[in-house]
Amino acid sequence: MTAIRLATFDDLPQLTPLVAAFHQEEGIVSDPKQRDRALIPLLEGSPHGAVYMIGPRNSPMGYVVFSFIWSVEFGGLEAMVDEVYLRHNVRGKGIGKSILKRLFRTMAAHGVHSLSLEVHHKNAKAIQFYKALGFRLRQNYSLMAMEM
Repeated sequence: MTAIRLATFDDLPQLTPLVAAFHQEEGIVSDPKQRDRALIPLLEGSPHGAVYMIGPRNSPMGYVVFSFIWSVEFGGLEAMVDEVYLRHNVRGKGIGKSILKRLFRTMAAHGVHSLSLEVHHKNAKAIQFYKALGFRLRQNYSLMAMEM
């Protein structure tokens, strides 16, 4: 079974290259200072989210970031799966699915009532992956965002 653990500030040196690789792969424009500004509070215990490292401590194979929000519609705490990344050489082996199922159970055990995520509408492989985990497109809803 692949190890999963809550990341701490000590994981920042191994986490940042993984995040940079994910951002490059997804075409997300970010710089090291922006990534640190987003990650460090989570690694220091911010109640707004959590980062989980996947794999051995000295050579992690990926990470998952959750952000937390309150949802009246869903009856309380909701977790947004903000980022999921696995190195290319370990993809397609069922590790991601297994890790996410375990983390979803962890979220439920800690009071999370619903999970959501964002996936590019042209990424059919990711959509199928998330559907297999139980996610569904919400009819009549579109995610909207505004940067501040």
